[in-house]
Amino acid sequence: MNRGAQAARRTMTKEPPAPGGFFSFFSSGRSLRAGPRRPLVQSSASARRFTAFVRHSYQSIQGQGANMEIRDNVFLITGGASGLGAGTARLLTEAGGKVVLADLNQQAGEALARELGGVFVKCDVAREEDAQAAVAAAAKLGTLRGLVNCAGIAPAAKTVGKDGPHPLELFAKTITVNLIGTFNMIRVAAAAMAANEPAQTGERGVIVSTASVAAFDGQIGQAAYAASKAGVAGMTLPIARDLSRNAIRVMTIAPGIFETPMLLGMPQDVQDALGAMVPFPPRLGKPAEYAMLVKQIFENPMLNGEVIRLDGAIRMQPK
Repeated sequence: MNRGAQAARRTMTKEPPAPGGFFSFFSSGRSLRAGPRRPLVQSSASARRFTAFVRHSYQSIQGQGANMEIRDNVFLITGGASGLGAGTARLLTEAGGKVVLADLNQQAGEALARELGGVFVKCDVAREEDAQAAVAAAAKLGTLRGLVNCAGIAPAAKTVGKDGPHPLELFAKTITVNLIGTFNMIRVAAAAMAANEPAQTGERGVIVSTASVAAFDGQIGQAAYAASKAGVAGMTLPIARDLSRNAIRVMTIAPGIFETPMLLGMPQDVQDALGAMVPFPPRLGKPAEYAMLVKQIFENPMLNGEVIRLDGAIRMQPK
């Protein structure tokens, strides 16, 4: 073999250098299988670069104070007089936030507002003037940084039942409250948030809506409810994209079976049976657990445009 051929062969068989950057180790083609290869420690240069990158990124985030500040900021919560909304109001207040409770239940709402040192506003979420009044009440307390949409109704009716077809008025009302009402509050609150000075994170506000696992596996009799919640889930990403230019994040939570006033009004054996349907933990979810996720969404700046199931791994059966 002449010298030229030998040189070409050496060039073809020589292991190419690993490219630098984030994926340098993984793109080098090295196998993790046991065999007569060089020890992994010999790739330590790539590992060091990766470790340094991660450490620098973490320190940068920590140094910038990347979490949205809950303390002294204002949060508007629809359906805030009870259930998931009340649990969220309690946790945000404990974290130093100021809360405005928007609900139709005036007695319960005013009582909770007094307890938390917040403000109650009687509000039909589907009415523009009510949404404007709720946002105005929040603005009087300070900077509106967050909206949590918990208001909703959950009627049950089959498409064709014993008394005939599904009442169209009931379907329309469910869509109006759960879907149109959620969007109404989002658009009005987002307009106010867009005028905020950016926080240290660069964002102006965060919006969290409430869908349901029924949006994905609705049961018999849930056509209206499932449609309304699927709409909430479906508009999450496009609204997040719309509001990205305003530095406003948009997320949705899809709860499973939770302790709400409606469920807590059922007999204990029924509650236990519903809780046992959840793979783990085998119980009803608690409003405080919903609130914990809301708080994490507010504090984690990379959560945007997504729907998170909060359901203990349950997948609802047809009935």
